[in-house]
Amino acid sequence: MRKKKLCLVIPSMGVGGMERVMSELAYYFCNKDDLEVHMVLYGKDPVFFYQVPENLKIHLPTSVFNDRLRFICTIIRLSYLRKEVRRIKPDSVLSFGEYWNSFVLLALMASPYQVYISDRCSPEKKFKLLQSLLRKWLYPRAKGIIAQTYTAKRIYDKHFNNGNISVIGNPIRFVTFDNISKKREKIVLSIGRLINSKNHDKLIELFCDINRRGWKLIIVGGDALKQKNMVRLNELIARLNAGNSVFLMGKINDIDRFYLESSIYVSTSYSEGFPNVIGEAMSAALPVVAFDCVAGPSEMITDGEDGFLIKVNDYSSFRERLEQLMDDKMLREKIGAKAKESINKFSIGEIGEQFYKFILPE
Repeated sequence: MRKKKLCLVIPSMGVGGMERVMSELAYYFCNKDDLEVHMVLYGKDPVFFYQVPENLKIHLPTSVFNDRLRFICTIIRLSYLRKEVRRIKPDSVLSFGEYWNSFVLLALMASPYQVYISDRCSPEKKFKLLQSLLRKWLYPRAKGIIAQTYTAKRIYDKHFNNGNISVIGNPIRFVTFDNISKKREKIVLSIGRLINSKNHDKLIELFCDINRRGWKLIIVGGDALKQKNMVRLNELIARLNAGNSVFLMGKINDIDRFYLESSIYVSTSYSEGFPNVIGEAMSAALPVVAFDCVAGPSEMITDGEDGFLIKVNDYSSFRERLEQLMDDKMLREKIGAKAKESINKFSIGEIGEQFYKFILPE
């Protein structure tokens, strides 16, 4: 029986959420006996940070992208992508990236290949005029669109005239426990890039105002989007005299130890696409308090059962739930155990199979 061919296209496999998801899906697809899986990188800097399967067939551009000749190099990349996919002759193409899906659809326009696309951002993200026009023109031409959440699907249904939109969440990387369980410490944990939408400054102020003896707030994540918040947040910590209780850890690759040593996970972000870190925290049996922003948290958390969802910017209610968890160890353990159980619906086995059935239908 002929193997089906699947082509995964993504600009790069550098550090990032969509790249991690693509890596996990690559492993899942490469374990399918009926699939031959290819990956084409076509971006400015086509590098690998995440590991990929040995039997994945990798395609890289040979030309160097020169920013001084940006237009010409972009045309060359479009041509490269089209030619490479034509050589592969895939049954389906899967593309990730809200800015890059239009590029892929443009490169493969009028080709016989079925292109499935997925944005990996908040569905309410604002785009510049050219990008918005390209999306409205090109997205209806995709064979199918994968939305990360039901909220995203409702928004896409209004904006894009595409009758084949499916909701498939991210596969969650499950945090594994060692044979010897780490002792939970009085740590409130938050993980994410130090960008304005995460509201780290307000989280720090709230934590310091609670002022529970023996508790620490640890924030893992580095500067991003040229916002330079590390300096600003450190200045805030100094002004609040919180150097012994609030810690900015910067960008760290090995974050599992923080999940396993902490007691509570919090997210004060007002904008998400699908926050993988909330799922990872739940898999580590952490109770989560999160703002119910437009997409993501409500897909994972059932309020009051396996975590707490708070109306965006309602810091009074956020504080109330956080204090409740800080003061009640049994409640933390109960909700954490339920979270670990409920997040199984986002295992790579479950999510990978949903992708497989949608992009490679019988």
